[in-house]
Amino acid sequence: MKAKFLSFFVLFVFGIIYLGTAQNTIVGQWKTIDDETGKAKSVVEIYQGKDGKYYGKINKLFVEPGEETNPICDECSGSKKNQPIIGMIIITGMEKTSSNMWKNGEILDPANGNVYDCKMWRDGKNLEVRGYMGLSMLGRSQTWLPYK
Repeated sequence: MKAKFLSFFVLFVFGIIYLGTAQNTIVGQWKTIDDETGKAKSVVEIYQGKDGKYYGKINKLFVEPGEETNPICDECSGSKKNQPIIGMIIITGMEKTSSNMWKNGEILDPANGNVYDCKMWRDGKNLEVRGYMGLSMLGRSQTWLPYK
């Protein structure tokens, strides 16, 4: 009887630890929701690079009928100018700064080519993403949803 209880207890503890850490990551695929229209815009895959920082690339676009399925970023500058948006890395250099916060990176808005400072945090299952210039109160926020 003690062995069964101990086995159950160990599995329970490891399950709680796993669930706690599973929701404390930004790694995975996220459906971006436009903060102005409320419509799904894209799927961004966030991954951890070899340098330990986090990056995100666009894997899919949700387009309206008649829109181009893989437009180019004609508003972007530098090496991203006139490159296809699908496959583009739009999040760079994010660092985990606390158990639920990632900062010190940048995010590109392919719609206008602007690059913003970025911070992200988990809110339950969702990912809150804030792009800003200068003070963090001057910017835009979006809620991204898990995508499978």
